[in-house]
Amino acid sequence: MAPGNDSGSTTPEGDDPFGYLYADGQAAGATPPEGGGYGYGYPSSRSSYRGNQIRTVGERQYGQAQPTQPTQAYQQPNAHYQAPETMPGGVPSQPGPPTAPMRGGGRGRGPNTKALLIGAVAVVAAVVIGIGVAMVSNDTGDDKGEAGGKASGGSESVQPSETASKSAPPAKVDLPKTDAKTLKLAGGTSTASDVQGAKADGGVYVAGFNKVGASLTWTVNNIPKDGAYKLYVDYGVPGKDSDATIDVNGKKQDRPLNMKNFAGAEEGDWAKGWTNTWAIVQLTKGTNAITVSCEQGNKCDANFDRMWLAQS
Repeated sequence: MAPGNDSGSTTPEGDDPFGYLYADGQAAGATPPEGGGYGYGYPSSRSSYRGNQIRTVGERQYGQAQPTQPTQAYQQPNAHYQAPETMPGGVPSQPGPPTAPMRGGGRGRGPNTKALLIGAVAVVAAVVIGIGVAMVSNDTGDDKGEAGGKASGGSESVQPSETASKSAPPAKVDLPKTDAKTLKLAGGTSTASDVQGAKADGGVYVAGFNKVGASLTWTVNNIPKDGAYKLYVDYGVPGKDSDATIDVNGKKQDRPLNMKNFAGAEEGDWAKGWTNTWAIVQLTKGTNAITVSCEQGNKCDANFDRMWLAQS
């Protein structure tokens, strides 16, 4: 665009295609910076036309020609507004939130994390102590409650039947016993006391039980009830095994009385052959007759000391 002559009443934005940018700054009340440079609404290195003479932007003062409407519109105390970037030091920084003072008089960038950590640890410790105290108190209270309940007898009462069954076991019944002096002897058997080791009074035992037909009978009284009982027998053998037949109330038992050499005595040593054995017998309430005899098929060679019954 060629320079032309105007009446001098127009501003550079009338000739510059970017004049609308300058108009915005002027409308806001901006003034050109002193000594040149970039100003809001005024370019620093562009030229403006005035008549036939080219002028550098900023040389011409427009202060008197520009209205002071922005001062009234924005209620600014200063009639001549200057953009923040034109002020010495550039754009002022926005004030930030106050910070906690640091050690030495300065300002820190955040909260005191050490103090927060100490506070959190203190809270956790207080909670743990409180839980421990509550548990100890609860246990002590339960123990006292149980002790009080048992002492008063109100909370844990026991029925009389339960007390009797737990504290008092069933009465033990003494079953009959005998020795050689009270037995009924037959078939060549007789009492003797030559062999040492018999436990009956005076060391008396039944001898002669060494041939078929020999027998001894025990009449048992006061059997409390019908049932199975254990018949114990003290006997002695001359270092070899023996057996006999058991008869209860006239009925022979299926299994014989086993009289083995449990003592391990040498053959012929009667004094070392004393031992005992037992067998199950079926008895009835009251009186029963138990007979031990030497029958065919038995190995009969033994001495008899004592006999007694026990619960099966």
